[in-house]
Amino acid sequence: MSFPGGRLDKGEGAVDAALREAHEEIGLEPASVEVVGWLHSLYTVNAALVLPVVGVLERRPRSVPNPAEVARVFDVELAELTADGVYREDTWDPYDRWPQSGSGARPLWFFDVEGERVWGATARMLHELALVVFGLAGGA
Repeated sequence: MSFPGGRLDKGEGAVDAALREAHEEIGLEPASVEVVGWLHSLYTVNAALVLPVVGVLERRPRSVPNPAEVARVFDVELAELTADGVYREDTWDPYDRWPQSGSGARPLWFFDVEGERVWGATARMLHELALVVFGLAGGA
């Protein structure tokens, strides 16, 4: 479960790549998106650097999933992320197998929406976006 994304093409900036990937994967028309900012960059567990671009639309998008890219598309209103039973936080220490490396416990967030469990990098981005939009805890 993830947001549309991919690699930058040669000479392409992150905003153009984000809009291109969203169009290729789910049919989102780039002209319909007003880019309004960024979230903090982050690394995934496979060491990919993600530069999250935030955009807004005038209305809910009409998605046309590319079957070569995605199995399913759904969208969720931000307010739905705060509903009872949707959000859960846990703590995970990826280094607990190697005690000599010291504690690396960190929060791990989950959102149960549309019959799916959203976690990992996507949940990290959703968590930060919700904090920023709802004005909680300084945004990160």
